[in-house]
Amino acid sequence: MNQPQPVFPENRHALYEEHGYSAAIRSGDLLFVSGQVGSREDGTPEPDFATQVERAFDNLRATLAAAGCTFDDLIDVTTFHTDPENQFSTIMQVKQTLFPTPPYPNWTAVGVNWLAGFDFEIKVIARIPGQQG
Repeated sequence: MNQPQPVFPENRHALYEEHGYSAAIRSGDLLFVSGQVGSREDGTPEPDFATQVERAFDNLRATLAAAGCTFDDLIDVTTFHTDPENQFSTIMQVKQTLFPTPPYPNWTAVGVNWLAGFDFEIKVIARIPGQQG
């Protein structure tokens, strides 16, 4: 049986060490990605909301790439929003640039009241191409 393996992006930000978690865990042919936020390299939140969302997707892209995945390999997407009603249009603009045509990934959006100083977080499960489960 395969042992779960931690995965980190090449230029990992300070939050992983600061809070003691892996960017993702590879288990068989699945990649379970921890919530990615729009942090700068030092772990601080990006203050501009649209840029924070873009950075969260950039951090996600880097974590996926470290395991040989892309956005095309996503199985499940969950996003967390501190003010969904006012943030939704900005998030949709970024989302539409990354997923411009069907098939779209399944997606669950959750409103929350706290994200450790951030306003947006995205976590996913992906299938690793060419891996056997």
